[in-house]
Amino acid sequence: MSAVAATAPAQPSALMLFAAGLGTRMRPLSDSRPKPLIKVAGRALIDHALDQRGTLPLRCVANAHYRADQLAAHLQGGDVTLSREEQLLDTGGGLRAALPLLGPGPVFTLNTDAVWQGPAALPLLARHWDPARMEALLLCIPPERALGHAGQGDFLSDAQGRGRPGPGAIYTGAQILKPGTLGEIDAPAFSLTEVWRQMIDRGTLYLAAYPGLWCDVGQPESIALAEDMLAEKVPHD
Repeated sequence: MSAVAATAPAQPSALMLFAAGLGTRMRPLSDSRPKPLIKVAGRALIDHALDQRGTLPLRCVANAHYRADQLAAHLQGGDVTLSREEQLLDTGGGLRAALPLLGPGPVFTLNTDAVWQGPAALPLLARHWDPARMEALLLCIPPERALGHAGQGDFLSDAQGRGRPGPGAIYTGAQILKPGTLGEIDAPAFSLTEVWRQMIDRGTLYLAAYPGLWCDVGQPESIALAEDMLAEKVPHD
């Protein structure tokens, strides 16, 4: 075991924000700006994402590719470091490229195209994280509390909370992940779903439930859904 691995913290102290994509489903709004800078209720999507830190003191990194200079200007003066990608590396490749900025140990990762109504996502994940048995902990939500998301869900879970693909809960885009498996993949660009498959086979991918509301803002018509949700115009239990 390397010295870095031996001293790696068990609890996540860094956050990776995925902000590099082309935002094709958000056209024409994304023709002139990166998707994380599209506004919902007067604030950029990436700022809504940063709210999910709650009060956690995290080292924050965002990857950037499409219109990266705009994202850099928006984040200037804040506490987010950019990991620029000359070519798109997808979620797995982007996370691996950013590891020198994130530091050792498990990391939070968070998509920047969703809006939340409820408790901050990352502290909630941290409370459920058990590094002794988990390589990844994905925050999911029942379909009835998810807006703007098509499909039958992403994951089923067993009695112990281990996840497997299936028509059940929807992945919110927030997780804690041990990045060691990233080094086992040769391709420069790859999705984290490839890493998840290995963890599912080992029985080390787990799910946690988000108790609030969540809206996938992946296309222009979802902006109004998200704004209604934030204004509490969406009925829920």
